[in-house]
Amino acid sequence: MAEIILWLMIIIPWISLFFINKHSLKRFMPVAIFASLLVTIVFEMGYVFEWWIVHENIVPWGYITSFPLTYGVFLVGTIWIFHFTFSKSFLIYLLSNVAIDAFHAFVALRLLIFLGIYELKSMGQFGIFIIMIVLAVIIYIYQRWQDKIIKQESKEQ
Repeated sequence: MAEIILWLMIIIPWISLFFINKHSLKRFMPVAIFASLLVTIVFEMGYVFEWWIVHENIVPWGYITSFPLTYGVFLVGTIWIFHFTFSKSFLIYLLSNVAIDAFHAFVALRLLIFLGIYELKSMGQFGIFIIMIVLAVIIYIYQRWQDKIIKQESKEQ
């Protein structure tokens, strides 16, 4: 059962990208990749500091970084969140992230722990929630910087 859920955490998000416009996909893919890099680093830290343990994986190298979470749900979810909120305001973006991150940290994660996919050791759900909010702010700043660079390049041409 856990393996099926992990596969679905990769497949369903990527299929959802067929329903997003190409402009948003092209615009927000760099920030999604950057966000996934940051999450990979957080998973590495979590492994070293024993914040949690990844028990189930679908790739041989997945015992440190949860491949389905990082490169499925999180990467694609970042694209969708930016697609719907980035052009509105930082507050809308942040509130959306707070709601989604709270759902992940306090509901979805509890289910994944129940299924034996993850085990929390020295970090609780609230700590994970705070890390996710901090990452949301960092990637928002990164996207603002990217947009500024693209505007400058288009003016120069």
